[in-house]
Amino acid sequence: MHPPGDSGDTFNKISGGIIIGPAILGKQISLTLPPQVPTALAGLPEVSPVFTGRDAPLKELLDGLAPCHADGQQPVLVRSVAGLAGIGKTELVAQAAAHALTQTGWFPGGMLFTDLSGYHPKLRVPPETALDGWLRALGIPGEYIPEGLTNRQGLYRSVLAEFARQGQRILVIIDNASSADQARPLLPTDGLNAALVTSRHTLDLGARLLDLPILDESAAIALLAQVLHRAHGDRDTRVADDPQAAQGIARLCAGLPLALRIIAALLADAPTRPLADISEDLQAEHSRLDGMEREERAVRAAFDLSYQFLDEDHARLFRLLPLNPGPDVSTDAAAHLADTAPRHVKKLIQDLARAHLVEPRQPWGRWGLHDLVRLYADEQGRTHDTPTQRHAAQARLFTYYQISAAAADTHLNTLPGTRSPRFQDRNEALLWLDAERTSLIATATIAPTLGYPDTAHLAFSLAQYLGYRRQFDDWITITTTAVTLFRNCSDRQREAGALNNLGLALWEARRFEEAIDAYTHATDLFRVLADQHGEADALNGLGIALREVRRFEEAIDAHIHAGDMHRGLGDRHGEAGALNGLGLALQEVRRFEEAIDAHTRATTAFGGLGDRQGEASALDYLGLALQEVRRFEEAIDAHTRAADIHRGLDDRHGEARALDHLGLALREVRRFEEAIDAHTHATDLFRVLADQHGEAGALNNLGIALQEVRRFEEAIDAHTRAADIHRGLDDRHSEATALNNLGLALHQVRRFEEAITTHTRATTVFGGLGDRHGEASALNNLGLALQEVRRFEEAIDAHTRAGDMHRGLGDWHGEAGALNNLGLDLRQVRRFEEAIDAHAHAADLFRAAVDRHGEANTLENLGRALYQVRRLDEAATAVSQAVDIYRQFAADGRSGHGSELALSLLLLAVVGVDMDEGRVLPGTLPAAQEAAELFGQLAKDHAAEVTDLHRAALEQLAGVLGLLGRVQEAEQVRRRLADMDPPAE
Repeated sequence: MHPPGDSGDTFNKISGGIIIGPAILGKQISLTLPPQVPTALAGLPEVSPVFTGRDAPLKELLDGLAPCHADGQQPVLVRSVAGLAGIGKTELVAQAAAHALTQTGWFPGGMLFTDLSGYHPKLRVPPETALDGWLRALGIPGEYIPEGLTNRQGLYRSVLAEFARQGQRILVIIDNASSADQARPLLPTDGLNAALVTSRHTLDLGARLLDLPILDESAAIALLAQVLHRAHGDRDTRVADDPQAAQGIARLCAGLPLALRIIAALLADAPTRPLADISEDLQAEHSRLDGMEREERAVRAAFDLSYQFLDEDHARLFRLLPLNPGPDVSTDAAAHLADTAPRHVKKLIQDLARAHLVEPRQPWGRWGLHDLVRLYADEQGRTHDTPTQRHAAQARLFTYYQISAAAADTHLNTLPGTRSPRFQDRNEALLWLDAERTSLIATATIAPTLGYPDTAHLAFSLAQYLGYRRQFDDWITITTTAVTLFRNCSDRQREAGALNNLGLALWEARRFEEAIDAYTHATDLFRVLADQHGEADALNGLGIALREVRRFEEAIDAHIHAGDMHRGLGDRHGEAGALNGLGLALQEVRRFEEAIDAHTRATTAFGGLGDRQGEASALDYLGLALQEVRRFEEAIDAHTRAADIHRGLDDRHGEARALDHLGLALREVRRFEEAIDAHTHATDLFRVLADQHGEAGALNNLGIALQEVRRFEEAIDAHTRAADIHRGLDDRHSEATALNNLGLALHQVRRFEEAITTHTRATTVFGGLGDRHGEASALNNLGLALQEVRRFEEAIDAHTRAGDMHRGLGDWHGEAGALNNLGLDLRQVRRFEEAIDAHAHAADLFRAAVDRHGEANTLENLGRALYQVRRLDEAATAVSQAVDIYRQFAADGRSGHGSELALSLLLLAVVGVDMDEGRVLPGTLPAAQEAAELFGQLAKDHAAEVTDLHRAALEQLAGVLGLLGRVQEAEQVRRRLADMDPPAE
């Protein structure tokens, strides 16, 4: 190629070539370029002044158009933008080109643009026609343009390459191509010139693909606002004035820019028309596309071109897809809709996806329709298919869903039995149910109203699955639909069964009063129908719901009645379920030994029947009952086994519940770090499962365990979060429990006034709910906080009331704790004899409750009270008993009891000294010596608090030795004291 001369003509020199008609082809083509780029190279369509929501794809295109990347790497020179009709492909490419053409050095040769009208049957432009126009634009005289696609393509690419080599790089834009064959001949191949292609199809061009998505809601609203502002300026504030209507329009236009621009133009035409008015017009699905027309622009017309491009097989499947009531459809479900082999449907639907008439969804193999495309496809279906054809297709689909759901349900049944071969195992059944859930729910909800009453049976097939996945709202929705349908068609047997399932769903959703109503109606219907098995099942469910609203005696009666009926029918599984429910109700009224018996029998029965799920549940509840009678090691074993079984069944919710309960038992045996781990794991599982109630309960229990290891700030955070969640769920009882524990943590960090307020709130809530046990616990803790601010009379009142309540409930352990604290109050107001009685009674009660730790602590307090009235021998006896208990704990290797033994020995060394008479009781010196030795060992890690206690023990030892006349030994101890670090500030 020669440099530009004076002439604007292009000359070709031929060497070793051939001439075909007027075309000139050669192995070497020499061109003299015109001195100026022809004006045809600037034929870019006008870009819109309103362009929003496309920053990322615009940047991607511009990055590809730049001469080279920042790292010097050559970019991909051909980019193909694909997407639904009306998605804004041409506008995006035009915006990118307009920007690129203004950049110095990017495309000095200009731009070639063609609209191939690939989807218009009459206006479609063949590639050879497009090449003819482009060659002329490039300055090739018509007489030198050859005939035939291959010849024109060769000349075109040679000319483009010469332009690029002369530094005249050109941007090629191929708009609206319908196939790779239509676009490929127009692509430059020289490695220098760049091309942008748009299509409704994903084209195989070896290009970098960009699938253009719909606009998100904020961008859609911004587009509306910008169009109206450009039309009317600042005085058009309709979008800002009615954001809800703007949001509605964005939603109804489903993020499609063409639809949004049409609606914006209609609004611009009528400056006084409210957004709400046009939004209301768009609400009706059957006429929504009618509202998206203005002059020559219409959403329906854009879709028409894509639809007309389809052959009959593709068009038929496209028309059938909206008959699926869910948001997406699987390939298998589409095959049943079309009554066609899955392999063939898979090809058809992938073709539709390449045409952007359907959208691939996750997981792979599921397909969806844009909202407006769905309306359009349904219009075409109503136009081209008869009602009989559409009904038959939908019936095939619904039958497929019913059969498959029932087959999957057999794999979720916890009892041994026949499993459907439709699925290989439980995991495969769950995967199918997870993928189809939204379509199944939509089918179960909508199909019965469309003349397919059998689909109501999905409410039974999906019950176990929805409970397992904790999709309670869906469960309630489809079961309520089933109840209504069965009632309307007078099918009382199925109505009763659906009501029973509805009760369970409502119970799981913690809508307890509604659950009671559903179970009560189910019980009554089953009784009328003389269906004892159904009646027993409903009674057991009723008992569970009654327990949640604290109607414990009624719950116990319901479970006993249910168990008797199941036993009479020989239904061991039903009887085991009733026993499990009975055990929980018995725990609530503190009949723990009976509860243990019930749960033990349930565990045995479930295990014997091979129901691992039931066995794990019964074990977990057995563990709770065992904790209440302080059989903690057995409880730990029960909860551990329950968690292991649930984990093996992939029942994460059951595992979380068992781990939370395990943490409670571990805390009672002072295995605090293990308890924290268990509660933390449970909290995490509940959070992943979106079970806020379970999460809050686990957080509350975690906070208690954190308090035990003095991580009080973390405990406060855990209890606060628990209370907040319970409050948000309107669970006042659980909120009060969390508040009670929060008060204890606040107490530990000396935020006493906050603790008093928190315990007072908890007391009030428990009292209002009639929970005497919770109220007594909160009162007891309130008294402790009142002690700290020296409001002793109020503390005495609180602890007295707490003790009375626990006594009335037969709760020895709770009464013991309240009495022990009452003794502390009484000592502060110097009512020592009453304090001694309170501590002595508390010690007896702890002993009866087999709480050795509580007993030891109370014996120490008793010793202090006796010491204050100079009953030293009795004081020493009480403290010696505490020492014996702690010594046994230390011998058993229980964590934390070494320090408690040392403290108790130090106390014994103090109460064993009668300073008035200058005498030392027997056993005092050995106690002082052992205390000093133990604290010395504990102080090796240099903890300041322990070091101070070590110093106190040495001072007491020196004093005892002095009183005994062992002056030299006392002096040696004092020298040891002098050699120690100074006392902590």
